[in-house]
Amino acid sequence: MLRTDDGQVIRLSDYRPPAFRIRHVEMRIALHDGHADVETTIHAERAEGADPAEPLVLDGDALRLVSLHLDDAAVDPARFEVSPDRLTVRDLPAVPFALRISTRLEPEKNTELMGLYRSNGIWCTQCEAEGFRRITYFLDRPDVLATYRVRLEADRDAAPILLSNGNPGESGDLGGGRHFAVWDDPHPKPSYLFALVAGRLDVLEDTFRTASGRPVDLAIYTEPGLADRAAYAMDALKRSMVWDERRFGCEYDLDVFNIVAISDFNMGAMENKGLNVFNHKYVLLAPDTATDGDYAGVETVIAHEYFHNWTGNRITCRDWFQLCLKEGLTVYRDQEFSADERSRTVKRIASVHGLKAQQFPEDQGPLQHPVRPTQYREINNFYTATIYEKGAELVRMLATILGENGFRAGMDLYFARHDGDAATIEDFLRCFADATDTDLQQFALWYEQAGTPDLEVRESYADGRLTVSLRQNLAKGAAGTGTEPMHIPIRFGLVGGNGADMDANPLAGAAEVEGDVIHLVTAEADVVFAGLSERPRLSILRDFSAPVTLRHEQSREDRLALARLDPNGFGRWRALTDLLGEALRDASVAGSSAPLDPRLVEALVDCAAEEALEPALRAQMIAVPGESEIGRLVGTNVDPEAVHGAREDAIRCVAKAGERAFRAVRDALARPGETFGADAASAGRRALRNALLMFLSAADEDPASTFEAFLAADNMTDRMAAATILAHRFPDAPETAEALDRFYRAFEADPLVLDKWFTLQATVPHPATLDTVRELARHPKFTLANPNRARALIGGFATGNQRVFHRADGEGYRWTAERLEELDRLNPQTAARLATSFRSWRSFEPGRREQARLALADLAGRPGLSRDLSDILDRTLT
Repeated sequence: MLRTDDGQVIRLSDYRPPAFRIRHVEMRIALHDGHADVETTIHAERAEGADPAEPLVLDGDALRLVSLHLDDAAVDPARFEVSPDRLTVRDLPAVPFALRISTRLEPEKNTELMGLYRSNGIWCTQCEAEGFRRITYFLDRPDVLATYRVRLEADRDAAPILLSNGNPGESGDLGGGRHFAVWDDPHPKPSYLFALVAGRLDVLEDTFRTASGRPVDLAIYTEPGLADRAAYAMDALKRSMVWDERRFGCEYDLDVFNIVAISDFNMGAMENKGLNVFNHKYVLLAPDTATDGDYAGVETVIAHEYFHNWTGNRITCRDWFQLCLKEGLTVYRDQEFSADERSRTVKRIASVHGLKAQQFPEDQGPLQHPVRPTQYREINNFYTATIYEKGAELVRMLATILGENGFRAGMDLYFARHDGDAATIEDFLRCFADATDTDLQQFALWYEQAGTPDLEVRESYADGRLTVSLRQNLAKGAAGTGTEPMHIPIRFGLVGGNGADMDANPLAGAAEVEGDVIHLVTAEADVVFAGLSERPRLSILRDFSAPVTLRHEQSREDRLALARLDPNGFGRWRALTDLLGEALRDASVAGSSAPLDPRLVEALVDCAAEEALEPALRAQMIAVPGESEIGRLVGTNVDPEAVHGAREDAIRCVAKAGERAFRAVRDALARPGETFGADAASAGRRALRNALLMFLSAADEDPASTFEAFLAADNMTDRMAAATILAHRFPDAPETAEALDRFYRAFEADPLVLDKWFTLQATVPHPATLDTVRELARHPKFTLANPNRARALIGGFATGNQRVFHRADGEGYRWTAERLEELDRLNPQTAARLATSFRSWRSFEPGRREQARLALADLAGRPGLSRDLSDILDRTLT
């Protein structure tokens, strides 16, 4: 399909309201083998106060105009200009008018999977952010909201199911083997929320009754033969609907809620009004094919897309610079849902781990941008960890600052005031300010200033007084934004020798203290706690109450004590993981192995056996930081070989010291004959057993017991864990080859499981892995046309294999760059997202740094690259 790319930079400062308003849209879409005919009638009028001579300029992308009618009369060619990316119509009437636009598309040729495409026999759309303009000429911007009536027509045999947004209307036979279905969406929405799906689909159906007693028909559509694997997703959907009513008072507003799960989909999922479209990896589950991580992921993504019904659909964003308004807010909501459904502490640790692994490197590298960007060249490249995860952290800070009741009052006002609006960050914050009479101007800097602030903490104790000195610093990075002090809420506790929080009596000072939260609003401040009966251990930044880099001058003895005594589970986890991370960082920098502090090793071993802690939390607390995380801690001149060696030495050290205890705990967790349970408790036991199996395999230095665990596994979680340990720790062992062969033969017909097989091998930290991925790229089951498969192999290698991707000879970079160029010709969006694996190239030692630069520069210089990929490469090299 022709690409229309003018490379224009879009700036927030250039925002202007649309000169025309579109109130209602009627669409007739006739689907045929080889093409689709789209007839769109927009009922529009000139906006109040707009220049009466201004023409209507509609967006397009690779479109072909067939005909154009104004109020049922063909438009004189002298009154309009058309190109693949624009339709300009002049001399429009002052009164409301109807403009009918006919276009012809070729969905089968649309490998970019944006707009209307056909894959595996199924017609599908993806319109966020700017895909609707690939279907018809339109004011394709979020602040143009209209109601839609859509008529779909297709061959009944090829597409017995015809779905679109809203509620179903009339349907019937057209003769000649064709049929039609009409869908009406009564809620005004922007064009990016338009959707259609048509094809041969199976369905799982259910019902839900809202809090007000209104029935809603629920359906999850899958590719044929897979509907039985959508049962957990359906359960998660119903639980999400109940939770949103209870927690935020948000009730569903249509007669039906449909989900479609398909294999070829660029994103995880899309919240189209009443018709969510999912990558099927976030819907299809069975114990024999999905891991516990998959179950948790499905629960989260189902909830996220459903919660968008209010935070994204009923209230959308005015422009794409406000993207965090819907995404950051909805991530916060799905995190809270998962925390309530599972374990709050375990969920918070997982969220913070993801934030540090994905968003912190983004904030500290060439792709840095504020949570609300001020400009972009390609909006698809701003669906980032900063928008989503850091955006969620900002909402969480708001909840911490205002308290539970204040935050709920602000959300209630936001829903009441802006239902049906395209809103801004200012609109959002104003609701909380008005509801709680709070000045949030300083807090708004979090949306404007890019980068991760450093929070420095020093403490001193004398005569029953603890003085805590705080300092915040924000360095100017690639985005070049401001560095003013921000409002940082710091949750804390003073832990006594008995492991309980001591009463804290803060004296008046520069920083305000409310309950267990210190509000740091200046560059520096001291807080003094008086009347203490003993010197407490300061547990600071509990639950990661702000997205900052903590630099706490605290003794090793105090941190070891907190790792055992802190009543805050997150605080215990951070004490342990920080101590271990610093030891691994130091060993990596030194380039030589050094024994871990025996007290730290003992704390890790004891934690694994502490029955008072839930198993899932114990599994997280004994997890060894990954090589990418260690590299981030090293910061500059990273040597991946040294990082790998330091991590392996640490694993062996802990494994040898804890072998007996680990084996006893693992045996005690066994449940012979127990059927698989997807509940959090069962998943937690599996997580701890598999974490211990990793250590025991290192202690044994023999693949036999791990291979036995692989053969004995009766679920994908245990099978995948054992196979990964075998491949990563014993890559040359016959048992590993046998396990991989058995895995492939058992699941070669299941695309989602086969993706795991590709990723497993791509992430093996062994020098020969590059040869393996080259062979896998030629495997009959590998294809770049499927985004999941491309991510499994290329993404698995480039983001999950620091040692081999960053080979000293640069071959890992060159292989990845070659694949990205190939992928870009098919699917620019996926290619661009995989290219972010190069974002930290400047942090490596000089030889690797130069090899990465050469590979990036060579790729950036190739002719015909998409705007998506070029944008990422240009910013990464700048």
